[in-house]
Amino acid sequence: MTVASPESFQGSLQPQGWLRYFSFSLDHKVIGLQYLVTGFIFYLIGGALAGVIRTELASPISDFISRDTYNEVLTLHGTVMIFLWIVPVVNGGFGNYLIPFYVGARDMAFPRLNAVAFWMIPPAGILLISSYFISGAAQSGWTAYPPLSITTPAAGQVVWILSVLLLGGSSIFGAINFIATVLKLRQPGLKLMQLPMYCWAMLGTSILVVLSTPVLAGTLILLSFDIVAHTGFFNPALGGNVVVYQHLFWFYSHPAVYIMVLPAFGLVSEILPIHARKPLFGYTTMVYSILGIVFLGLIVWAHHMFTSGTPPWMRLFFTIATSFIAVPTGIKFFNWLATLWGGKIALNSAMLFSCAFIFHFVFGGITGVALAQVPFDIHVHDTYFVVGHFHYIVYGGTVFVIFAAIYHWYPKFTGRMLNEDLGRLHFLLTFVGFNLCFLPQHWLGLNGMPRRVAEYDPAFTTLNQASSVGALLMAVSTLPLLYNVIWSAFRGPVAGDNPWRALTPEWLTSSPPPVENWVGAAPLVHEPYAYGIPADKIDLDVTSGKDLWSGGRG
Repeated sequence: MTVASPESFQGSLQPQGWLRYFSFSLDHKVIGLQYLVTGFIFYLIGGALAGVIRTELASPISDFISRDTYNEVLTLHGTVMIFLWIVPVVNGGFGNYLIPFYVGARDMAFPRLNAVAFWMIPPAGILLISSYFISGAAQSGWTAYPPLSITTPAAGQVVWILSVLLLGGSSIFGAINFIATVLKLRQPGLKLMQLPMYCWAMLGTSILVVLSTPVLAGTLILLSFDIVAHTGFFNPALGGNVVVYQHLFWFYSHPAVYIMVLPAFGLVSEILPIHARKPLFGYTTMVYSILGIVFLGLIVWAHHMFTSGTPPWMRLFFTIATSFIAVPTGIKFFNWLATLWGGKIALNSAMLFSCAFIFHFVFGGITGVALAQVPFDIHVHDTYFVVGHFHYIVYGGTVFVIFAAIYHWYPKFTGRMLNEDLGRLHFLLTFVGFNLCFLPQHWLGLNGMPRRVAEYDPAFTTLNQASSVGALLMAVSTLPLLYNVIWSAFRGPVAGDNPWRALTPEWLTSSPPPVENWVGAAPLVHEPYAYGIPADKIDLDVTSGKDLWSGGRG
């Protein structure tokens, strides 16, 4: 007699249909889509806040909102976009949906912890946004530097700290789950060096989260003591040291850039081979470059602090370490180019966004190497050059990959195809708007326009207005995406199980997948990038569980 497990019994009692997306579901696919949809809602909120910022900066005087309101909007925008949009989507969203498929598992290692990690995000986001209307939002920027964060209104800053602590806890829970799933739930016979690249990206990202996020949590708790209990950890009036806060904050917040970017590296490494019909070039070097980025990402934090009185030896060390991180990222860039070279490239929406990501990330990486040099960094520190560089990395890099991934995996999520004409329109508006918005900011920074101010020298008006027009185009670009996603869910062409003829395990089952991912045994995929291999040498029987490809790498 077969006895049902508690998990399967509980799953049978959970809501079905669309109601399951509003429930405490244990299905990793449902949780992944919950992350994606929730993150996109916060993206719309963060984008609206960005529109307020660019509207204010269209003129050199503070005439649209007050200075204090500008500081609140600026703080909310940065916090929402980082902690409620990019990090949850590229980690929790696509990670939850794809990782169990890639390791041949039925679910994540800890399904209940997985659900808890997601359900910490909506209340944290609501808490953060509601602070603007109830107590007044924090005004110290997403970095919350003291003494500014201690002297601005306390209620909004404390709410900001509580929200970020909840979001950090969610990230830690998710990271522990990803590490356990990749290392312990792999199918027998599936080696680490045979996993899709996104698994390696999420493993590296999760290591960064587990090592660095608790440091931020402890730092913010000490900061809350300074605000509420008037202790002197970081308050210079009471003997505190604000530079210590910067060291602790950036020990997390520079790895946070890679927490956002590494999953994007993994996602684009899954998309390019499929739409170029070529094996991923240099698999082994790609893996080791991820590990190199993880190691170096933990020891470069103080390049954000070259103007904080750092001694010469420290400046030299962090300049060298930061410059070295260009090596593993450069390896990935050349491997992506080699993957595209000579391929049968399909210039669909997913591929267009992926190629734009490569362009933007290289440009952002070049300006990043420039910022690693002490004399140049001192010249442009806290100017719009840094704003332009940062957005080329996190938006031009990560968000463009998020859009590419939506177009690529939407048929898997829904069983229907997105409209390619609308997708190309979305790409065109986003690409033009993004570069028009952030490219001029490099020139503004080189010429001394400080960031985080509502008023500026009238000589900078024209370029700021161009930047604001670019932001408007980016806002408009969201409309064809929204229409496309909603219309295609009901009226889009039926995709079939594997519209891209891909070899990675998530495409070797039905679209959308069944509750336990496969009917029968999970396929054992030893070579997920065997494009160009004769079809008769690859077994695509998704129910047999046989080895799909065990030959050498092409």
